[in-house]
Amino acid sequence: MTRKILACILAGSFLLAWGISAPLSGNDAPKKGVPAKKKEAAKPAKNNTAWTVNDVVLAEEAGGMQISPDGKWVLWVKRAPDKEKNELVGHLMLSSLTETNEIQLTRGSFSSAQPQWSPDGKLIAFLSTRPTPKTAKGKREDDEEKDDAKAQIWLMNPFGGEPWEATKSPRDVHQFGWTDDETIVYVAQEKIGQLESTLKEKKDDTTNVDDELNEPPVRLWQISINEKEKKGERITDNKDRIQSCSIAPGGRYAVTIHERSLSYTFDHKVKPVVYLYDLEKKERKQVLAGPKLNISKVHWQPDGKGFYAINQFTSHPRFVMGYIEELYHYDLGTEATTRVNLNSERGLADAAEGFAVTPDGFVVLLADGVRHASRRYVRKGNAWESSKLAPTNLQAVRVSKDGKTLLYLESSATSPPKWQRANLDGASIKSPTVLTDLEADLRKKPIAKTEVFRWKGALDDEVEGLVSYPHDYQEGKKYPLIVLIHGGPHWADFDHWDERWAYVRNLLCARGAFILRPNYHGSSHYGLKWSESIAGRYYLPVEDIEKGIDALTARGNIDKGKIGLGGWSNGAILTMALITRRHYQAASAGAGGSEWSADWGVCDFGMSFSNYYLGKSPFEDPELYRKNAPFYDFPKVRTPTILFHGDQDFAVPTHHSWYQFRALRELGKADVRFLLFPGEKHGLKKLSHRKRKVEEELAWFDKYLFNNYKPANLALKDESPLAQALAIKKAAKAGKLYGAMKDGVLVPETVVYKDLRMGRFEVTRAQFRAFDKAYAVEAGTENFPANGITFEQAKKYCAWLAKTTGQPFRLGTMDEMEPIHESAENPENTLDFWAGYSINPEDRAKLETTIKNLGGNAPLLKEVGSFRSADAKVGIFDLGGNVAEWADDDGKGMALGGSADIATGERQQRTPAAEYVGLRVVLKR
Repeated sequence: MTRKILACILAGSFLLAWGISAPLSGNDAPKKGVPAKKKEAAKPAKNNTAWTVNDVVLAEEAGGMQISPDGKWVLWVKRAPDKEKNELVGHLMLSSLTETNEIQLTRGSFSSAQPQWSPDGKLIAFLSTRPTPKTAKGKREDDEEKDDAKAQIWLMNPFGGEPWEATKSPRDVHQFGWTDDETIVYVAQEKIGQLESTLKEKKDDTTNVDDELNEPPVRLWQISINEKEKKGERITDNKDRIQSCSIAPGGRYAVTIHERSLSYTFDHKVKPVVYLYDLEKKERKQVLAGPKLNISKVHWQPDGKGFYAINQFTSHPRFVMGYIEELYHYDLGTEATTRVNLNSERGLADAAEGFAVTPDGFVVLLADGVRHASRRYVRKGNAWESSKLAPTNLQAVRVSKDGKTLLYLESSATSPPKWQRANLDGASIKSPTVLTDLEADLRKKPIAKTEVFRWKGALDDEVEGLVSYPHDYQEGKKYPLIVLIHGGPHWADFDHWDERWAYVRNLLCARGAFILRPNYHGSSHYGLKWSESIAGRYYLPVEDIEKGIDALTARGNIDKGKIGLGGWSNGAILTMALITRRHYQAASAGAGGSEWSADWGVCDFGMSFSNYYLGKSPFEDPELYRKNAPFYDFPKVRTPTILFHGDQDFAVPTHHSWYQFRALRELGKADVRFLLFPGEKHGLKKLSHRKRKVEEELAWFDKYLFNNYKPANLALKDESPLAQALAIKKAAKAGKLYGAMKDGVLVPETVVYKDLRMGRFEVTRAQFRAFDKAYAVEAGTENFPANGITFEQAKKYCAWLAKTTGQPFRLGTMDEMEPIHESAENPENTLDFWAGYSINPEDRAKLETTIKNLGGNAPLLKEVGSFRSADAKVGIFDLGGNVAEWADDDGKGMALGGSADIATGERQQRTPAAEYVGLRVVLKR
């Protein structure tokens, strides 16, 4: 489901994550045949690193790029997981544009957002709810009774020093801008009045819904950064609520967008208006007025003589639901408003960072289906000339004040995102260099091949989507199919990297599934006609999706008996409709619904959404609402379905999932499960909730689609001795010796761990003696790791084993084994274990003589499997201790991992003694 003001919620995380024009409290929720000619994305590199849930849930993000006035630095926000806070936290970063240099400016558990340079580049300002420093008495300066921390403006020197608070607003600061080097204008709600104070004294937290009479206005305030009181001066007396403010270079003018009705989100009746403020004369005038103008964003020219405005154009006389984004220009000198001819029927790409002004025009991303088109426009009088900008398919752009430096975010469905910096010369991009690449580790993992797919859908129209292949795809085999349906409906899936908790594409492809992501009727980025095509026929996309499944299945590589569905928001709504028409093996529906009469009044945007997409209100045509309610067809459902919902969701209100769960449970024709997340709105914010959602969804598909589900014993802790006993019990044995017999020869057993097949244990002495009859083994130590092995001996053993078994046994490579050994956790058989504490170099030197008194060959070694498994479910042992293990580094041997003679803290500084080095065998999975 969607609405104009909720675009930031359903369209992705940019607005909310980087604080472009949204409060800090925003919830970064997700966006609600005949094959095309083979125009495929680059094929991913093959590797042996498996995907994990944490790869998706704990991924870092980069955005909010702000280039310094001198063009030498870029200020940006890195959002990283904070374990204690249980969410992503934004930190300010500073990167050089002239050399390779990256500095983290803020730390801790309080997010920083909306960073901006002062005009002279000497200071930066940002928003944060962080506490003020403690006074000498140990109390915070603002230690007053407060319901919650307020977002304030903070300042800091970008090249050193602690941040300090610039405002002490009793309300959240929503947005701000510099007018000069010492003055900031910001947006905040009016101070607390008598009515609110009285209610607070009475502890009365009752909400008077849409109380126009008493709702405090949201106004512009001004503060000097040198002001001691930090309380701010009110500079507007508007009675409505300012949604956004854009300050002109030079600081004299500001463009504001005003919400005039608290019910606008719900009914789209009283439209917002746009004002141009002269901050010197304290005057304002309305601009960009008209029935077809729905201004959402403003971008000033660098010279401050005019600005560009993005308009959400719809043919509907009232509701702004299906639309395209147009561009207008306003000239301060002539007061002329000009519609910029983009020569594109599909309009601007609906991306928060897809527009950047230049001294002579702008750089922009245009909507063009699954791939954005990049363009440079140069102003020539009252017209703009365009040129194609390479590379294409970007996700965000930023341009320096002088127009010479371009920052851009580049990715594809097969390549994780990275920000690049380059020289901008006309429409040419020269000397591109990586600025930051937070998800570089994901490039080492298998990534699903993805291609554009087109088919005939509803109304015999061509529908476009994306198909991703199983990681282990082999021609001639058939695989399960999962259709992942985007939200919105006014949104789309793109040939961009979009691996997130709501849509775990590569985790499903790793399980052996094809993924279809359809851009059904009503999706954005395909033009106004397509976007508006489902007005009055909301469920038209159901036919698109069914025909897409049929067309993809017709290619012959889909198992017709293994098809699943999944989606969030509008994707879940369509999922619930689809399962009433056909039988699927499994379905996952997050924050979806299926009955709209109650939704009309409970949903934040119920009237505008339902009256647009269904055609009327429920009291005008009750039967219409019944016909468009898949809920009443639930007796037909035979698909096992898992439901997810936040209990504070008013976009697709939570009651929908309660209805669906109760009905499917009562009908009893298909298994159903409902996960309710406390405190969550339309999207999940807490990392623990995101992880639970992904794990539950994968388990559901494992059980009903992939048929490989093994229920976990919830009473069994993975790290417990009982779990370890069960893990070691899995090991193959020939009599009392670990391993398996192959034609009378004892060989190592292998398991799959982190997508690599390798020895469950280090090669044992008994196994090595099968190769080298002269290798001496003391009685009773046959299951100890083979030790004192040279790199050449290790290679010869693998060659012999390969010849003996007919399998390509080898040593692991550095790239394969180093991250595996580094991920091993204590306690294992290292010197720390024998000392009984985390040993330092001085104590280690004192113990060396004592160890020698033990005598024997490597007396600190123990039988393989004596310590906790790195993964009790797999049952793999000794990755972090016992003997160090040989790895092949381009023909050179490297002993990796912990060993019994080295303390954990000295692994990087010390080399294990020769008698504490052995090997583990590897097979390609």
